[in-house]
Amino acid sequence: MCGISGVYNFGTGEPVDPGLLKRMTGTIRHRGPDDDGFFMDGSIGLGFRRLSIIDVAGGHQPIYNEDGSCAIIFNGEIYNYAGLRSGLLARGHRFKTNSDTETILHLYEEQGADCVQSLRGMFAFAIWDAKRRQLMLARDRLGIKPLYYFLKDGRCVFGSEIKPILCDAAVPREIDLQALSDYVSLGYIPSPKTIFQDIRKLPAGHYLVINPEQVAQREYWDVHFGEVSADSPAVLTQRLTELLQESVSIRLMSEVPLGAFLSGGVDSSAVVALMSDLLSEPVITNSIGFPESSYDETCHARAVADRFHTNHHEYTVKPQALEILDTLSWHYDEPFADSSAIPTYYVSKVARENVTVALTGDGGDENFAGYRRYRFDRLENRMRRLIPTPVRRHVIGSIAKLYPKADWAPQVFRGKTLLTNLSGSPEAGYFNTMSAFKEAEKGQLFKGEMLRELHGYSTYSVFDDYFRRCDSVDPLSRVQYVDIKTYLVDDILTKVDRASMAVSLEARAPLLDHKLTEFAATIPSHLKLSGQSGKHIFKQAMGHRLPEEILHRRKMGFAVPLDVWFRRDIKEFAHDLLLGGSSGLGQYINLGYVRRLWNHHQSGVRDHSTRLWILLMFELWLRKFMINRGAV
Repeated sequence: MCGISGVYNFGTGEPVDPGLLKRMTGTIRHRGPDDDGFFMDGSIGLGFRRLSIIDVAGGHQPIYNEDGSCAIIFNGEIYNYAGLRSGLLARGHRFKTNSDTETILHLYEEQGADCVQSLRGMFAFAIWDAKRRQLMLARDRLGIKPLYYFLKDGRCVFGSEIKPILCDAAVPREIDLQALSDYVSLGYIPSPKTIFQDIRKLPAGHYLVINPEQVAQREYWDVHFGEVSADSPAVLTQRLTELLQESVSIRLMSEVPLGAFLSGGVDSSAVVALMSDLLSEPVITNSIGFPESSYDETCHARAVADRFHTNHHEYTVKPQALEILDTLSWHYDEPFADSSAIPTYYVSKVARENVTVALTGDGGDENFAGYRRYRFDRLENRMRRLIPTPVRRHVIGSIAKLYPKADWAPQVFRGKTLLTNLSGSPEAGYFNTMSAFKEAEKGQLFKGEMLRELHGYSTYSVFDDYFRRCDSVDPLSRVQYVDIKTYLVDDILTKVDRASMAVSLEARAPLLDHKLTEFAATIPSHLKLSGQSGKHIFKQAMGHRLPEEILHRRKMGFAVPLDVWFRRDIKEFAHDLLLGGSSGLGQYINLGYVRRLWNHHQSGVRDHSTRLWILLMFELWLRKFMINRGAV
């Protein structure tokens, strides 16, 4: 795993400042502490930081083709590179290294930008083609590896993170207000936006080609749910088992110590089970727990570790761990409010003491319908079919507006979200489920000036665009597609990348092998979500390897006890940040509304911990990147 950065003055031809390039690359040293490298040729400059995994001795970057006319810097792993390399050698290409990076470059010589179609793995790379005076930036199909860029006035500045781009004084630090609105809704900022108005994420499954004549962005891959397999459940289960084994197997290549994250959930347990079948040595597993028993999964992780005789390591996350929030806000570059970034950081830190590479269980819920919200969405769709549209819109909609939000009440009485969802379309209902701050609340949350500048913008448009793009009419497939395009790439994968890279650990996600994702999209929905059981076919495929209590226990997720922490352990710290005299929130947020949220939460009437966390992380980001610009 590595970090990349670069500058291309394609419009002006102005030489790249070597000092700038070194500063840019220095900000991502944590992504690659083992080595650095630079390429400069007039208006182009490439910078690189390396974490050595494959071809430790010979994988220094940038890497060049035979005549030196093409150069590449690369972050990621290509798991099928050995086969690709053999074919290239047979066709006359000459290699100087044994690295997967060089394989990409020779593929580019043959296929141009279409080389991405041959790659199986996670990647973000930049290729400089001197003959064409052309820069190509590319990102893997599911967005496991990040890539950001600034493109304006004939200049492209790019990096694995935003920090390198901010090193350039010509890049303005203006907040994108639509991105901020997205953030308070979702707790993350969906692609291609970033919090900065002039910096963009290269979307997953896209490449960008830049030369003096044109700038062209292309989508080269998408997941298709429209073609459903007619094979029998037995055939599909067997094919899934084979793909799972293959996806794990190809991710075991490494010249450095390798292990796994283990939460005790179905996904990570399945990965560990498959690893134990394939490795001759005990799997090195790493887990995180909490003092609060309702959030702690270590007993389940321990049971799996015992079952497969792993070399197991644990760490307990306590509220004192919040001391690392300042560090995390620096690593994420944008406001990011998935609180499980905290345990993810610590499990990465524990793992890094023993390994350099860790396999994760990420992607199982999105591919095989593991989230509980999918069951609720199915229930809502059934109810919509039974209730006439006028009744839903006018009667149920009116009741929803009056119905109190009662987080303290028994589950049966907590119906506001359900009523609100039923009153609208399935698409609007799913967006409402995924939103922390609802669209209707933003009139109270945002300051008047910000509301005016938003000109009626709604984050729902992000979801609506993806619902329209999905090639399936099946309700479950449609919400899976939206999650893959939003929540997976911009929350889950962002969280894991930054948390693991903060400690120079490479995280690999076998359940996000693109061939596995493509296959999962063809599985009929009733084999994913069956009765009250999500991931039905996945559990069938792993049933012979995992204990029953792991296969069928209730999903917990990687939740953090924020509700308790805000009322007790971080109460003073959070209050000072959000409502103290030096709060930066007030430029955008109505602090009177924040105070009401705070008071309701402290009284126990409402659980506003998710919303308060969103605002807290925004305040920390403001101080780090906008008020104290010395952060970068």
